[in-house]
Amino acid sequence: MARWDGIEAFVEVVRLGTFAAAARQLQVSNSHISRQVAQLEQQLGLPLLYRTTRQIRLTDAGERYYARCRELIEGFHEAESALQALRERPEGILRLSSATTFGERFIAPLVNDFLREHPQLETRLHLTNRQVDVIDEGYDVVIRMGTLQDSSLVARRLCQRREFVIGSPDYFQRNSQPHTVAELGKHRCLVGSRDLWRFDIDGVHREVRVHGPWQANSGPALLDAALKGLGLAQLPDYYVLPYLASGELVEVLHPFRCCDAGVWAVMPRHRQHAAKVRLFVDYLVENLPTRLTQAASSKPA
Repeated sequence: MARWDGIEAFVEVVRLGTFAAAARQLQVSNSHISRQVAQLEQQLGLPLLYRTTRQIRLTDAGERYYARCRELIEGFHEAESALQALRERPEGILRLSSATTFGERFIAPLVNDFLREHPQLETRLHLTNRQVDVIDEGYDVVIRMGTLQDSSLVARRLCQRREFVIGSPDYFQRNSQPHTVAELGKHRCLVGSRDLWRFDIDGVHREVRVHGPWQANSGPALLDAALKGLGLAQLPDYYVLPYLASGELVEVLHPFRCCDAGVWAVMPRHRQHAAKVRLFVDYLVENLPTRLTQAASSKPA
């Protein structure tokens, strides 16, 4: 048990970056954490950390040991979560993250509806366009869009997400419509959080880097700029379909439209069976597609 306590202390120090933060997380004193890590190093016969007044860094041995110990800690939490899943009543704090605009418009209202059904739950919803570290930052569920990178996380598909390249009739009075992805280099592209646009070309999903004089990390801002003829934008269906129907926007590059980007709930493997996580993700699967369909049929007020 003493060895395990030292391993847990060591992992938390590395994960959180300081002895003080690890002590707060484990609800013990700084000196206790320092003593546990020192005893662990003595037992192993190798230093795990370089300590300076400004930072803590892993030694080569520490890097290898941390990778394996982190798996042990996650396995321990997974075992606890498996038991917790036997209890159907969700409880505790549900920690969530989503992209800012999508979260404000769709996720936050669904979170609030879910909490009305489960008032015993607490929630911490963090909206950011930064890609958070699901495990290290302690999230239960993170909403991500597009193509997911391979990882040890568990992902569940919530709904489809089609992406359109659009411009206003006014813009196309002054500029010819592009017919190939390569022609985007001749156009003013309105850039969002990422300067990579997604396309399906000859059955292969590709990302193409675009450039332009305008950039913002906001979907509504992109939509407004496109409506005002400032350039081309790539936006998902729930933003543009009402304006395509009214003729205020025109789609281009239709043969290369990315139709299967997807919206995903991503979660740590050891938390997927927790009642609060499982029931919330089920709730999103059931209700998010309807909300997106409603949004795609009408302009925002």
